[in-house]
Amino acid sequence: MAASQNLFADMQKRVLAAANALIGEGVLPAGTDLSRVVVEPPKDATHGDMATNAAMVLAKEAGRKPRDLAEAFAGKLRADDLVARVDVAGPGFINLTLRPAAWLDALRAAIAAGERYGHSDIGKAEKVNVEYVSANPTGPMHVGHCRGAVFGDALANLLAFTGYDVTREYYINDAGAQVDVLARSAFLRYREALGETVGAIPDGLYPGDYLKPVGEALAREYGRSLNEKPESEWLPLVRTRSVAMMMNMIRDDLAALNVNHEVFFSERSLVEGDDLVGRMIAQLRSAGEVYEGRLPPPKGAPVEDWEDREQTLFRTTDFGDDVDRPLLKSDGSYTYFASDIAYHKSKFDRGFHTMIDVWGADHGGYIKRMQAAVKAVTGGKAALDVKVVQLVKLLRGGEPVKMSKRAGEFVTLREVVDEVGRDAVRFMMLFRKNDAVLDFDLAKVIEQSRDNPVFYVQYGHARGCSIFRMARETLPDLPAEPQSRAAFLQRADLARLADEGERALIRKIAQFPRVVEAAALSHEPHRIAFYLYELASEFHGQWTRGTGSPHLRFIIQEDSQLTAARLALVQGVVTVLATGLALLGVAAPDEMR
Repeated sequence: MAASQNLFADMQKRVLAAANALIGEGVLPAGTDLSRVVVEPPKDATHGDMATNAAMVLAKEAGRKPRDLAEAFAGKLRADDLVARVDVAGPGFINLTLRPAAWLDALRAAIAAGERYGHSDIGKAEKVNVEYVSANPTGPMHVGHCRGAVFGDALANLLAFTGYDVTREYYINDAGAQVDVLARSAFLRYREALGETVGAIPDGLYPGDYLKPVGEALAREYGRSLNEKPESEWLPLVRTRSVAMMMNMIRDDLAALNVNHEVFFSERSLVEGDDLVGRMIAQLRSAGEVYEGRLPPPKGAPVEDWEDREQTLFRTTDFGDDVDRPLLKSDGSYTYFASDIAYHKSKFDRGFHTMIDVWGADHGGYIKRMQAAVKAVTGGKAALDVKVVQLVKLLRGGEPVKMSKRAGEFVTLREVVDEVGRDAVRFMMLFRKNDAVLDFDLAKVIEQSRDNPVFYVQYGHARGCSIFRMARETLPDLPAEPQSRAAFLQRADLARLADEGERALIRKIAQFPRVVEAAALSHEPHRIAFYLYELASEFHGQWTRGTGSPHLRFIIQEDSQLTAARLALVQGVVTVLATGLALLGVAAPDEMR
């Protein structure tokens, strides 16, 4: 049996081969759709190592009872050299028990692959644009932005690891009214820097102290000359400088999280110069997708962009939206929606047929119209997946955290990272599904206990490394360097791993490539965080068993061969923990201090 990096994918190929053999024998009709056939861990571990739904999903097309079809599958699979036993259960479930050597080969494959374990080419180099954060450039990033930043970055890591050609993009909202408010707020700080007493910040302007450096920079660059200009002249100057300084601050904040974008796309570039928004509207109009008309009053809750007037409308209902949408405001300027359509069309024009947008919780009602727009402007050739990240409730010891003195209205991302560290922030932002509200307790995420998932997982890696250090007394030839150590341990007699706890750890390690692929295909990086916690828990549990039963310890001084086999198991654990943590952007420490 050849060692497979993805034992579940290998077994799926064998189940599909059995299906094709049944097609050849006429048991299944020619052209049977096999796309719904999966191989996965059984819900109940006592039912075997793997389970397949093949008979259940193919029975109707075959015109057979699921159990009868399952027995036909079982006959084929029992002849497979990877399979020790096949059981047909209930109405047609197929449970598979693999030969022990299959799992041992999977462990060897994990050790041999090292940091590439779980890597795949399912993406087939497809270009994918992941746009995330895209916070308005009007101030420092807050905790809500933090969650979107971590989610988008981990998702991009995951897609790149599974063979996609990923571009990480930030959309700078620098063309709306909010940047004019920013400029006026910065101008107030500019006057303050010149020595004027500005008093309380007026309502409607940004009050945070973070704009004081912008005002000081403007004072150094322009002296008092801006005070002598009308707003129509100083506003664009102050706006450009303010946005640039805010984006530098945002980049620094993101760098503290180890989040780096390859592309920063300016919204203003869409409306200046070639006026890409206007050209896009003209193209839609020529295609009959834009018309002049009136929208009926909204039913139920008011709609933000509804106006009772004749206006330029996009037929988004032709592409799955609830109502048609306006493209021009009453003053003739473009709506946000018009700019967003042109922006996504630019992604398509740059070669992206798969687009993933990470949005905040307050944008959920915008999804359907944007997906309709992408479908329209790409002729149905591109798909937009919008991942909404829900709110973060910041706590300390169970109590809500007060607002930031620096930002004036919220707690900044940088304050949180500086207090608890990048690793705690990144892991905990992913240790809950993105569309669920997250409670982030600043006290709990630095506890050294099982109740703190990031500590528990990192401690698993550190514990494995400490076992290697302690083992050199029993195995003096054990290399210290990881790659050499992995090569050394591959030669261990893994058949000595007979304890059920050891076998369960091997099966858990073998699941990692499947978890990675599923997380990438579903755009759900939290699956990696959940899996790592489960793996660490099983590893710590096996260690604890050894404290009560010395014969189960990882290091058996009088038996170097058994020690080598168990160290190979530890190598598999630390390999997966390190690789999984890297996908999440979290460090895998060799020791915990």
